[in-house]
Amino acid sequence: MMRHGGCNCGAVRLTISGDPKRFGLCHCLTCRKETGSAFLPSIIWSSGNVTVDGSTSSWDKRHFCSRCGSPLFHERQSRDEIEVLTGCLDDAPTSLAPDHEIWTVRREHWLGSVDRTTQHENDPPWIAKRSA
Repeated sequence: MMRHGGCNCGAVRLTISGDPKRFGLCHCLTCRKETGSAFLPSIIWSSGNVTVDGSTSSWDKRHFCSRCGSPLFHERQSRDEIEVLTGCLDDAPTSLAPDHEIWTVRREHWLGSVDRTTQHENDPPWIAKRSA
């Protein structure tokens, strides 16, 4: 399966093939500030399955469009993975659903946990520990 995505102005385009490895929601402060929302939804693919066309800028391995500022993807600690922000995908809503939530200690009290997801109070085992 092929998926496509990009920024608001069209200067950056993503082409994604295959199935994702994971799909999660992060409630940490950094992700909340990046999105201006209560959490960040992102889907992790093998980096070889994602092609990025266009110029991005980055901060702390978080890439966004150099022209319009749309957040797009994160480089993962493991170089064989890329974390694509769900909001930049063209097919909305997607057919995908989250399988985990992280930093639930920071989840807003008015948000419940997502059904059928694994819950992690902070970083899960596949992410090196950080404070957020």
